[in-house]
Amino acid sequence: MALKTFNVDKEIYAEFSKHCKKEGISMSKQVEKFLMQEIEKIKAKSEKIPGKRDLKKMEEKIAEDNEIHEHSFMKYC
Repeated sequence: MALKTFNVDKEIYAEFSKHCKKEGISMSKQVEKFLMQEIEKIKAKSEKIPGKRDLKKMEEKIAEDNEIHEHSFMKYC
Protein backbone atom coordinates (compact mmCIF):
# COMPACT_ATOMS: atom_id res chain seq x y z
CA MET A 1 0.00 0.00 0.00
CA ALA A 2 1.17 3.49 -0.78
CA LEU A 3 0.23 6.51 1.28
CA LYS A 4 -0.60 9.44 -1.02
CA THR A 5 -1.81 12.95 -0.41
CA PHE A 6 -4.49 14.54 -2.60
CA ASN A 7 -5.96 18.00 -2.53
CA VAL A 8 -9.75 17.73 -2.46
CA ASP A 9 -12.42 20.33 -1.91
CA LYS A 10 -13.28 20.21 1.81
CA GLU A 11 -17.04 20.15 1.25
CA ILE A 12 -16.78 17.26 -1.21
CA TYR A 13 -14.47 15.41 1.17
CA ALA A 14 -16.80 15.96 4.12
CA GLU A 15 -19.86 14.78 2.19
CA PHE A 16 -18.12 11.69 0.84
CA SER A 17 -16.64 10.90 4.26
CA LYS A 18 -20.10 11.15 5.80
CA HIS A 19 -21.50 8.81 3.13
CA CYS A 20 -18.72 6.26 3.66
CA LYS A 21 -19.19 6.28 7.44
CA LYS A 22 -22.97 5.91 7.07
CA GLU A 23 -22.56 2.95 4.69
CA GLY A 24 -19.68 1.41 6.65
CA ILE A 25 -17.31 1.47 3.69
CA SER A 26 -13.67 2.46 3.43
CA MET A 27 -13.09 5.81 1.76
CA SER A 28 -9.66 4.60 0.63
CA LYS A 29 -11.19 1.52 -1.02
CA GLN A 30 -13.75 3.70 -2.80
CA VAL A 31 -10.98 5.94 -4.16
CA GLU A 32 -9.01 2.85 -5.19
CA LYS A 33 -12.07 1.45 -7.00
CA PHE A 34 -12.52 4.75 -8.82
CA LEU A 35 -8.88 4.77 -9.91
CA MET A 36 -9.15 1.18 -11.17
CA GLN A 37 -12.25 2.07 -13.20
CA GLU A 38 -10.39 4.99 -14.76
CA ILE A 39 -7.43 2.73 -15.61
CA GLU A 40 -9.82 0.25 -17.28
CA LYS A 41 -11.32 3.07 -19.36
CA ILE A 42 -7.85 4.25 -20.38
CA LYS A 43 -6.80 0.73 -21.39
CA ALA A 44 -10.02 0.14 -23.35
CA LYS A 45 -9.57 3.45 -25.14
CA SER A 46 -5.91 2.75 -25.98
CA GLU A 47 -6.83 -0.68 -27.38
CA LYS A 48 -9.18 1.02 -29.85
CA ILE A 49 -6.43 3.33 -31.12
CA PRO A 50 -4.55 1.56 -33.89
CA GLY A 51 -0.82 1.15 -33.38
CA LYS A 52 1.79 1.73 -36.07
CA ARG A 53 1.53 -1.88 -37.27
CA ASP A 54 -2.23 -1.61 -37.54
CA LEU A 55 -1.96 1.66 -39.46
CA LYS A 56 0.49 0.07 -41.89
CA LYS A 57 -1.91 -2.84 -42.44
CA MET A 58 -4.76 -0.39 -43.00
CA GLU A 59 -2.66 1.56 -45.54
CA GLU A 60 -1.77 -1.67 -47.35
CA LYS A 61 -5.43 -2.71 -47.44
CA ILE A 62 -6.44 0.67 -48.88
CA ALA A 63 -3.70 0.38 -51.50
CA GLU A 64 -4.90 -3.13 -52.41
CA ASP A 65 -8.49 -1.91 -52.67
CA ASN A 66 -7.40 0.93 -54.91
CA GLU A 67 -5.54 -1.46 -57.20
CA ILE A 68 -8.63 -3.64 -57.53
CA HIS A 69 -10.70 -0.65 -58.63
CA GLU A 70 -8.22 0.63 -61.20
CA HIS A 71 -9.26 0.68 -64.82
CA SER A 72 -7.73 1.74 -68.10
CA PHE A 73 -9.01 5.30 -67.76
CA MET A 74 -7.87 5.67 -64.12
CA LYS A 75 -5.18 8.22 -65.00
CA TYR A 76 -7.94 10.56 -66.21
CA CYS A 77 -9.99 10.29 -62.99
